[in-house]
Amino acid sequence: MKFAIAQLNPTIGDLAHNAQQVLDAARRADRLGAQVLVTTELVLCGYPPRDLLLQPSFIQAMADQLDALAAELPPHLSVLVGYASANPKARYHGEKPLFNSTALLQGGQVQQVFHKQLLPTYDVFDEDRYFAPGQGPSSFTIPLGDWGLRVGVTICEDLWNDEEFWGGRSYPRNPIADLADDHVDVVINLSASPYSVNKAQLRASMLAHSAARFRCPILYANQVGANDDLIFDGTSMAFNRQGDLVARLLSYQTGLAVVEYDPIQRDLCPGDIAPLPADENEAIWSALVLGVRDYTHKCGFSKAVIGLSGGIDSALVAAIAAAALGPANVLGILMPSPYSSDHSVTDALALAQTLGIAHQTLAIGPLMADYDQVLDPLFVGTSPGIAEENIQSRIRGNLLMAVSNKFSHLLLSTGNKSEMAVGYCTLYGDMNGGLAVIADVPKTRVYALCQWLNRQVGSGGSVATAALGELSARVSHVTDALIPQNILEKPPSAELKPGQVDQDSLPPYDVLDDILDRLVQRHESVADMVAAGHDAAVVDNVLRLVSRAEFKRRQTPPVLKVTDRAFGLGWRMPIANRWKSEVKQLATEPAEQLLKLDGVRTTMIGD
Repeated sequence: MKFAIAQLNPTIGDLAHNAQQVLDAARRADRLGAQVLVTTELVLCGYPPRDLLLQPSFIQAMADQLDALAAELPPHLSVLVGYASANPKARYHGEKPLFNSTALLQGGQVQQVFHKQLLPTYDVFDEDRYFAPGQGPSSFTIPLGDWGLRVGVTICEDLWNDEEFWGGRSYPRNPIADLADDHVDVVINLSASPYSVNKAQLRASMLAHSAARFRCPILYANQVGANDDLIFDGTSMAFNRQGDLVARLLSYQTGLAVVEYDPIQRDLCPGDIAPLPADENEAIWSALVLGVRDYTHKCGFSKAVIGLSGGIDSALVAAIAAAALGPANVLGILMPSPYSSDHSVTDALALAQTLGIAHQTLAIGPLMADYDQVLDPLFVGTSPGIAEENIQSRIRGNLLMAVSNKFSHLLLSTGNKSEMAVGYCTLYGDMNGGLAVIADVPKTRVYALCQWLNRQVGSGGSVATAALGELSARVSHVTDALIPQNILEKPPSAELKPGQVDQDSLPPYDVLDDILDRLVQRHESVADMVAAGHDAAVVDNVLRLVSRAEFKRRQTPPVLKVTDRAFGLGWRMPIANRWKSEVKQLATEPAEQLLKLDGVRTTMIGD
């Protein structure tokens, strides 16, 4: 017999469109001779639906759509569809009102319903807010010759609690172990597992371990696409009972795979195994392109606008937007000030020409003079400083928002994670936008991605064509690098005053990013960071800046998540707090260094 895995890209709340995707996949699976089709977690409403689940009309509409879908499916195909179902015990037993469910549709009807047992409440997940846990094990039987094939059903997190793989359990039960004890022949998992760096490899290792440990094949269907800040890579897979990979779908795109089950061997047969991205840079690039494309289109936009400074951050965001939306749908705005260097303007123009995007120049010098004149009576007797510098950024932010409003373009902000972490950004200025494209990408990774992009153009091969998406049509016409070499080589600078460079105020980015990685990702202590070779004064200053910048981060546009811990829903720090990590008494020289590092653009409220 044959199983089909449908890797779909649902839009949250678009029940009819999502149901049509399932129906199209089912008809294709039926033509290919499959008996069972597996879709993804909550595919009918899209994941994560968040507080839409609190609306009774939404839940009822989902139930009605499920019944309508069941009536249209091929009659001999069994289809597993993720949706949210009402919990009939909620009113009388004080339970949560819903289940995260999977319906088995066959013969025009809902034959069985299975509920997710393990409800994650960490990072971006908050499923206990809505759902009651299901009780298992959950399985159904498919007639197969003179015996029945028993299929176990799990949903996403149900697979993520193997104490042998993780070294311990996060929940009391392991649904896979329960299914193994119940002697199922195959385990199916409907998933919506968000992308982060190297997550696909982690999932594969976990699934392979569970399949081999319990001597049971596993079919894993994962959502693809982006919804708000979350990107889903897909990378659906199947493993035989020895833990060998037998099938895999391409990451970052919809697809359907058919995997055959051998009833004599009682195992999955080898099938097509799509390649993974060649390296982390290709994976991150592909995720960001998908994130921009889906956020733009699912929010009803068709075009984007970006402020082009001639710096590396705006260059990367412009390239991502051009690949995601097509160069004809991206507008770059140059806004030079009297402090902008000549090469910043020429670099931005060269980038726009290479990418093939439209561009306009709006000089802000006259506007700066107008602000100075208006504020002079109030600022008289004070020295120019951060306030005057940030007016430049806010002028640019206003101009970009005006273009966005006038032409219905989505404004993409260009700040990176390093800047966002320490507050090296301006509220109502460069933080303006509808989507923060690279705010989960550290500065050092920004450089790595741009260098990778240029290598792809240089190679001109199939990898470049696939990775560059809509921009690939221009690759054959580009004789130089996509990102001008001068952008890669010049010292990064906000150019808000003469001769300014980022390292006037911040440690070198390789130092800063390592400290931030240890703090944000690994939760290391100050002592750990100092033991790793970092200066105590530098560490203390970075931690102080991170804490003070929380006010800004709370006002950031949605941040596309590509790491395990982004500055988004998974980051829940208080703004008003006085906790300070313990640091040994600093010697005179490190203290002087600390004061030196506390330079421009570190004010919390005023910036």
